[in-house]
This record gives sequence, structure tokens and C-alpha cells, in this order.
Amino acid sequence: MIRTLPRLLAVLAATLVAVPIAPTMAGAAGGPWLTAAMAAPTPTTPTLTWAVQPANQQGPDGRRWVEHTLDPGQVVTERLAVRNFSDRNAVFSLKAADGYLTDKGRFNMLPSNQNSVDGGTWIKVQDKVTVGPKGTVIVPFTITVPRDARPGDHPAGIAATVTATGGTVAVESRVGFRVMMRVSGTVTASLAVDGLTTTYRHSWNPFSAGTIRVRYTTTNDGSVGVTGTGRVTTDELFGLTEHGARDEVQETLPGGTREVDIRVSGVWALGPLRTTVELTPALLDGDTSGAEIRPSSATVTVWTLPWPQLILAAVIVALFLTLRTTLRRRRRRLERMLADARDEGRAQARESTLVGSPAKEPTE
Repeated sequence: MIRTLPRLLAVLAATLVAVPIAPTMAGAAGGPWLTAAMAAPTPTTPTLTWAVQPANQQGPDGRRWVEHTLDPGQVVTERLAVRNFSDRNAVFSLKAADGYLTDKGRFNMLPSNQNSVDGGTWIKVQDKVTVGPKGTVIVPFTITVPRDARPGDHPAGIAATVTATGGTVAVESRVGFRVMMRVSGTVTASLAVDGLTTTYRHSWNPFSAGTIRVRYTTTNDGSVGVTGTGRVTTDELFGLTEHGARDEVQETLPGGTREVDIRVSGVWALGPLRTTVELTPALLDGDTSGAEIRPSSATVTVWTLPWPQLILAAVIVALFLTLRTTLRRRRRRLERMLADARDEGRAQARESTLVGSPAKEPTE
């Protein structure tokens, strides 16, 4: 054991040298969002942390994001603050891009390798900014609304990015905030229901009703960001009974989608089950003035059979038939035994009569 210990230590040391250690990337303190594309180890550098916030001429003004309602052709000047929390100078690239919501409902902006086609193209900001250790720099940027911009929401984001290279792979880290721009005019709040499917699941207990699972995709085909209130109803017995459930659609920006998965319980599998989804959109700020609200609906029918109940009924019928057959056999056997007993009794009676009668004397 003592002789093998140095060999084990040597193998362990060689393993640690051979395995690369991925670098640590720090996010921004207080930054609304942070994204990074990690692809390969990069050279070890001192940790860089930073924040980007809406600002005025004096510094960060406490806003979480920039939000404006603008007229077509209007130009607005805003400011952002880039704060460097590190102990060294840092050069940041400033970029704007179209904004969107991720599958988890978090705001993000298009990566650098995708071209913006909407609100991200309305923002102009200087390309780079250098911020000293523990320093803050205020940078102006402008928003120019095209004269032919359609009324509604045009989300975008603006961020300060740092790109590090390791080998042949570039790693981009960015911290920024959203810029919510609404063009004045009549807007449309609409959520479409697509891909509606239903699946019925029987209860393991034949005396309990089952559950129908409803799945669909809702798409914001309107011009403003909305939430939605959905009602799902399932009719059985050709509409004689109805079961329902409610669901809330989270914030969805124009062109965005949400996956909805809801269950309706207490449904018996008695033939056709007609399921209807009714969706009503609602503006994020609750102000419906100058807005066109477009509810939507979709219906799908699935045929079901009460298999647990049918199996239970089949088992009961089989037990009943088996019991009836058994009782009939026993009754027939008893009848045969009684008939045999009666025949045997008659035979014994005849035999007794013949044995007991006196013999006649012959006459001369």
C-alpha cells in the first residue's frame, strides 16, 4: 500500500493537468437580464461584472426599462448608464436588437448573428464605450419611429456586450434592458388558438370519472402584448352534461407563442366528448380605449368508451352466468338424486310386498 501511494498521486496530478477548467463568467449586479453563448474555454482573466440601466443626465434613474408611446415619425432621445464594478478598464460594445419572450416568459433580444427587422432597427447608439474601474458612463441613444410604422407594440432591447475569444470560438456576454415602444393608433389585441388536441385518461377506479387533457398553442396575432383568460369546456352525453376549467395565458408579445396544457376532471367516457376552448385577450395595462379586442375559440371532438365500466360489467355478467349455471347444475343433480331415491324406494316396496305374501297350499 505504501509503495502504490506515490503512483496514485502521480496519476491524479496528471489527470488534473489534462482536464481543462472552464472559466467563470459573472453577471451584472442588478442587471435586468444577462445572456451568454458559452462554447469553449477561454483564457483566464480577472472577473468582469457590469450593469446597464436606463438613466438621465445624472445617472441611473430607477427605471427597470424604457417605455414610450410614440407617433409615427417621432424622434426621442434617451440615456443609459454603463456601470463597471471591476477593478480594471473595460471596453463594451453597445448593441440594440428586436426583443422577444423566451419559452419561460423571460425577456431577451436577438443574438448578434440575427438581423433585426422591427423595433431594434429604430434605436441608434454609439458602437463602443470605455468605462474605468468602478466607474459609470452615461451614453445617449435615440429612438426614431418610421413614418409608416403600424400601430402597436414594437419591443426591443439594448445591451452592453463583451466578447472573449478562446481558440477559434468567440464567447459573447451581454447585459441590458428592454425598450418597449408602442406606436399610437388603433391597436388589436388577439390570441389565436392553434393545434388543439384532447386526450382522455380513464380512472383506475371504475366508479370514478376520468380526466381529459387539453393541449393547444396560442399565438399573439395582434399588434400589442397581451395576457389571456381561457375557458375550456367538455360536453358529454351529446351536450346533456358539461365540465369546465379555466387557464391563464401569460404575457405574450406580438408574434409570440405560448404552449397551454390543462386538464378537465370529472368526465365520463360516454361516446363523443366535445371540447371547446374560448380565449379572451387582455391588454397588459388594462386600458382598452382605442383597442380592438378579438376573442377566439376552437373545438375538437374525441370518441371514448367506458372501458373500465365495460370490463366491470363484463366481469359481473360472467360471474352471474357462472353462478346461475352452477345453481342449475346443483338443482338438476338434486332432482336426479331425489328421482333416484324415489325409484329406489318404489323398488324396495315392491320387493317387500312379494316377500311378505303367504304361499297357497295346492288343492286335491
